[in-house]
Amino acid sequence: QLQASGGGLVQAGDSLRISCTASGRSFSRCAVGWFRQVPGKEREFVAAISWSGGTTAYADSVKGRFTISRDNAANTVYLQMNSLKPEDTALYYCAAKTYSGNYYYLETYDYWGQGAQVTVSS
Repeated sequence: QLQASGGGLVQAGDSLRISCTASGRSFSRCAVGWFRQVPGKEREFVAAISWSGGTTAYADSVKGRFTISRDNAANTVYLQMNSLKPEDTALYYCAAKTYSGNYYYLETYDYWGQGAQVTVSS
């Protein structure tokens, strides 16, 4: 089971870190991705990290502002979000997959957590 936490309401330009923690099983050998969704739109890829942390991938819209990292000892993946914009407002989901690669495609992920709401006011 994946649990996302750390969402909240911030102002434009602020920073926020959200976390994804696994319980019940280790996901130290899983790649993990973050996706986000707003009502009426499809869920979109945000960032992903390989099981070792050696490979990361980002959507163009967040590149240079967001950083994904992981602590396998803590069974947790983080998404540090800086210079937040109102268009970053969304429900953020974390997901895990047992195979690396194809990070951008949500259908390749095996496990999903519930979302964490991030709201950025202008």
